[in-house]
Amino acid sequence: MLRFNLLLSTALSLLIPGPARGYFPEERWSPESPLLAPRVLIALICRNSAHSLPYFLGTIDRLNFPKDRIAIWVATDHNSDNTTAILREWLIKVQSLYHYVEWRPQEDPQAYEDETGPKHWTNLRYEHVMKLRQAALDASREMWADYFLVVDCDNLLTNPDVLWKLITENKTVVAPMLESRAAYSNFWCGMTTQGYYKRTPAYMPIRKQERQGCFAVPMVHSTFLIDLRKEASRELAFYPPHPDYTWAFDDIIVFAFSARMADVQMFLCNRESYGFFPVPLRSHSTLQDEADSFLHTQLEVMVRHPPVETSQFISVAPKPLDNMGFDEVFMINLKRRKDRRDRMLQTLGEQGIACKIVSAVDGKALNVSQIQGMGIHMLPGYSDPYHGRPLTKGELGCFLSHYNIWKEIVDRGLKTSLVIEDDLRFEVFFKRRLQNLMYEVEKEKLDWDLIYIGRKRMQVEHPEKSVPKIHNLVEADYSYWTLGYAMSLQGARKLLAAEPLTRMLPVDEFLPVMYNKHPVSDYMEQFEKRDLKAFSAEPLLVFPTHYTGDAGYISDTETSTIWDNEKMRTDWDRARSQKTQEQAELSTEAQNSDVLQSDLDSTARDEL
Repeated sequence: MLRFNLLLSTALSLLIPGPARGYFPEERWSPESPLLAPRVLIALICRNSAHSLPYFLGTIDRLNFPKDRIAIWVATDHNSDNTTAILREWLIKVQSLYHYVEWRPQEDPQAYEDETGPKHWTNLRYEHVMKLRQAALDASREMWADYFLVVDCDNLLTNPDVLWKLITENKTVVAPMLESRAAYSNFWCGMTTQGYYKRTPAYMPIRKQERQGCFAVPMVHSTFLIDLRKEASRELAFYPPHPDYTWAFDDIIVFAFSARMADVQMFLCNRESYGFFPVPLRSHSTLQDEADSFLHTQLEVMVRHPPVETSQFISVAPKPLDNMGFDEVFMINLKRRKDRRDRMLQTLGEQGIACKIVSAVDGKALNVSQIQGMGIHMLPGYSDPYHGRPLTKGELGCFLSHYNIWKEIVDRGLKTSLVIEDDLRFEVFFKRRLQNLMYEVEKEKLDWDLIYIGRKRMQVEHPEKSVPKIHNLVEADYSYWTLGYAMSLQGARKLLAAEPLTRMLPVDEFLPVMYNKHPVSDYMEQFEKRDLKAFSAEPLLVFPTHYTGDAGYISDTETSTIWDNEKMRTDWDRARSQKTQEQAELSTEAQNSDVLQSDLDSTARDEL
């Protein structure tokens, strides 16, 4: 029996996995080690990218991929900023981390002979970029790289696993879908017989991620991965164009034609969020326009993602802060909403805007006796237009938060102030557009009390009256929301003189009453003086970060309890709350089409 057990244990030891053993006791070896990560060459071709490089290179630093399996190929030329110096500083500090670094700087000339500006793409520029990309592709083949990654120097790869995820797709050419402030992305779903962009119904469902997956498309650009292990990849080329090429002389179209002739299908993946990039600007745009457009991309990232940090290998000076010409910039924030406070301070700081944080009144923390002690009474006859309910504690707290700012404006004698809430997102070129608007308001000596920079327009039957000689300004009609507005000293005095605490209604209902544009006459009749001079930026400069029904939507005003009844909650189905829904598209007849438009408005429009 003992012999049988010994034989059985010996047999089991052979069947059950365990440390490998040799025939002799001194023989020992380990199981097979894992494979090394594939070799990847990342090609960076940067021009006038000083504004984006600290953040862009930070995303390259944070790629979750072994750096000793990555080669970095960098070229830069025709710069009028300090792009070369930034790249040199970065490469010196990171070269020991990577398998190989190739550096191709060219100091002169600063511009192409036939270009009219830094955003003008001429045939000489297209040809030069194509030659550089081909040189980088040749270098990857010569070093026997497994993959070749093209990344434009203003593309923010916020997903650190993006490289592995693209490799896993096992495609010859594959791109991660990049998000922008508009419909624009780094792929086409259709192409004409002449090689130009073609609109198709397939595009928006993919762009909005209503359809998710990895899709065959005729064009990818900006950021994409080439699998050099695939036999067909040998036929891919950026330059020279294929002998049969007759389409426009454009680098991305030339490469797409090369893929078509090599019988290589391009793919676009949108399974998750991979990164962001700015909408391309028109040829007449300036480097300042480009820097501000990239800045807006950073701000859009922060709406739903952590901020993009700069590279730890680059020294970045802090941005100087100012009030944009206002005496004060007030930012309202509930102390318990630290996430919103941090995001707003980050977004304001990136724009070089200083602010004073105003602790919002937390209506939920107020009891009935405290409310009565402040002499607060609800406006007789008020009911919410959508739910028929009275004022909520959240709305009460919101009103008091703004009311306290109006008091401070008067107490300090502030001639002009900007008031913003902590749940907004900024429009592109926000700071310049607002400064330009306020400059013209002052230049034309406009008599004003309130200027909305963000709102929901409720009167949608006919257009609002434009203001002569001032760009982007209309006389405000009935509007909701107090996301952001400029307030004059005389405007604050008028609001306080109305003694609104004795007949309170939501602050965004009170303001239209005060400029005599509220549709409910019973409300207006209870305020004798209604001479607030109210205007609005057109187009608007700020918008909510979230709307009703969006993932992450939270309303501290809508979702609370009735102001004088703590047992009656108001957390109704947010999908039915029209007040917090996005502005519906206005009819042609109701659009403010006659307002004077500035150059920045045309620059900001989506080109796709």
